[in-house]
Amino acid sequence: MAADEPLVLGIETSCDETGVGVVHGTTLLADAIASSVDTHARFGGVVPEIASRAHLEAMVPTIERALKTAGISPKDLDGIAVTAGPGLAGALLVGVSAAKAYAYALGKPLYGVNHLASHICVDQLEHGRLPEPTMALLVSGGHSSLLLSTDITSDVRPMGATIDDAAGEAFDKIARVLDLGFPGGPVIDRLAREGDPEAIHFPRGLSSAKDPAYDFSFSGLKTAVARWIEAKKAAGEEVPVRDVAASFQEAVVDVLTRKAVRACKDEGVDHLMIGGGVAANSRLRALAQERCERAGIRLRVPRPGLCTDNGAMVAALGSEMVARGRAASDLELSADSSLPVTDPHVPGAHAHGHSHDHDHVHEVSKENLYS
Repeated sequence: MAADEPLVLGIETSCDETGVGVVHGTTLLADAIASSVDTHARFGGVVPEIASRAHLEAMVPTIERALKTAGISPKDLDGIAVTAGPGLAGALLVGVSAAKAYAYALGKPLYGVNHLASHICVDQLEHGRLPEPTMALLVSGGHSSLLLSTDITSDVRPMGATIDDAAGEAFDKIARVLDLGFPGGPVIDRLAREGDPEAIHFPRGLSSAKDPAYDFSFSGLKTAVARWIEAKKAAGEEVPVRDVAASFQEAVVDVLTRKAVRACKDEGVDHLMIGGGVAANSRLRALAQERCERAGIRLRVPRPGLCTDNGAMVAALGSEMVARGRAASDLELSADSSLPVTDPHVPGAHAHGHSHDHDHVHEVSKENLYS
């Protein structure tokens, strides 16, 4: 197998999706997912303990499904990649433990990678190699960040982030106030298409000249929308759900796209990549496209299935780690729920910096224990 086309299995368990992907270079061979979202729906949010147990049950069958779909044998793999953080500690631990077990049993190098950097790298599976530098806007239930990547395996710089609620979190909370269920993103997106985005002017957080240029804040918006709905109900009036959904969504995507385009212009970067679960939002995609075209910036957004958490993104970054000869992690790799994005991966304590020295990964056994 060509050195620049590594065959890598990726495991993602940072939240409530058990994702396993198989990638050959920048070609996606398999993307298997088991989600526990329905189990959490009745609690109105993700319950970490339930997520961890669901990962435990789904792990082996999902890995086997991915290998079968890819039509490969585990011994063909060039490496195993896993999300080491950030995410829910218990959930991450299940994935990291599984990855270590497979890497040990197969005698393959292990790569603990960063969840956010993986969200950026997944776009390579759809639109080919990422230009360097690339500006990335990542928006999901857990984070909203603007990141500048000059090398996805070693240099990802935070430009701005949410200082309170992430965009996806705001969608979930407003959906709850409107009794629309969980998760809130897809249903608000759907209803907003039938509403008027200019019906109600909701606040745009951190948008004045004195505010941080690239940081986001959605908690004031969330409170304003909730208060507006309460006032309507208190007055005995019907809440125009579609208009509220459209106006709220517009306030979120207006700020996200404006700041992302501004960061590109300020840094002289002509590519913007949008990822994370909220990148599946149709209005975010449309407004970003419009604003990028006007600014002469090329927009890259993976298809919705690759925007939400999945194993393919982890395999994509793992494949890049192998191709660029990054040092593997060792079996002491631990899950880090607050792993900073400035660490796209977690090299082993004995990292020698050259790609062929993977001995420390499986010095205990060179046998193939996998049958």
